[in-house]
Amino acid sequence: MIMKLDTRYPSIADLRIKARKKIPKFAFEYLDGGCNEDVNLIRNTSEIRDVQLKPNYLRKHQGSSLKTSLFGIEYDAPFGIAPVGLQGLMWPNSPEILAKAAFNHNIPFILSTVTTTSIERASELTEGKAWFQLYHPTENKLRDDIIKRAEAAECPVLVILCDVPTFGFRPRDIRNGLAMPPKMNLSNILQAFGRPHWSLQTLKHGIPNFEVLKPYMPKNLDLKQLGKFMDQTFSGRLNEEKIKPIRDMWKGKLVLKGVASEYDTKEAIRLGLDGIIVSNHGGRQLDAGQSAIKPLTTIVEKYGDQIEVMMDSGIRSGPDIARTMASGAKFTFMGRSFMYGVSALGNKGGDHTISLLKTELQQVMEQLCCEKTTDFPEHLIT
Repeated sequence: MIMKLDTRYPSIADLRIKARKKIPKFAFEYLDGGCNEDVNLIRNTSEIRDVQLKPNYLRKHQGSSLKTSLFGIEYDAPFGIAPVGLQGLMWPNSPEILAKAAFNHNIPFILSTVTTTSIERASELTEGKAWFQLYHPTENKLRDDIIKRAEAAECPVLVILCDVPTFGFRPRDIRNGLAMPPKMNLSNILQAFGRPHWSLQTLKHGIPNFEVLKPYMPKNLDLKQLGKFMDQTFSGRLNEEKIKPIRDMWKGKLVLKGVASEYDTKEAIRLGLDGIIVSNHGGRQLDAGQSAIKPLTTIVEKYGDQIEVMMDSGIRSGPDIARTMASGAKFTFMGRSFMYGVSALGNKGGDHTISLLKTELQQVMEQLCCEKTTDFPEHLIT
């Protein structure tokens, strides 16, 4: 894969600045914000960056490879694109852009239940390689139908979400009318007029919809009715009774996302899951909780030989990926970083962001004299 790096934006921070200028304020704040006072949002990245790595310069070095095996599949890098809701709100057609880029670079793309393209379209763009993340429906019939669609689309991995028993309290979204039910107020309309490229692309691709859920939604819902539909359709609180039928039904790999404790890790193992993603939903759910990196090392030490342990939340760069993997993660995922990229650069944003992260991570590995991604823990300074 040829690296497609735009040298005007050599960091995720540069992409974030550009994205802020390209998309309306309400869309940027939905993407960029955490919950409550953003304490855990900030803590996520800052505590990852407390991790230090040691190089071994005189070691015989045969070169470094980013290739990483996960669930029997070899990927070209140890990171993937995390599920993000309402992607088309932030940049029109963004889930399709990112799915294509992930396929071209041979990394995982996870589609959210509440994003703006369908399971079938994501599968088409990735030739059946897209993962799917399920928000748990209140009705078993709906749950089963969505899972059957994911199976028919040949999704290799189903991700179930455990960290949204309630929606996070997000002051920015409330002010901007993006809570449930959402509303477009005068301020948001004026913001859209101030971002003509975003507005033209939205007109081209259409108002974003919950495409995964479209077959189950009554037609012509107004915004208030949409909020009621979402509230009635989903119950984010998982337990053994809800997980067991999914495990029985799903024959592929099953992953629990949102794990932040040893207790939930043990339960995931007991219930027969294949992997967990240690995560705090990017700091968007529990401001008083730990950063994602904090419980990771203990979970890996105790249970890493029993289940695949991955992580997301707070990872913003190649060095952050290296720090996270040195702390024990088998694989990493990022959401905001890729959305900054596509919001900043449109159709080129996915390729650019992946190329940037690969380039940064390759440099770290060469600097450490780390040949394989599984060798990262040898470089952790404890």
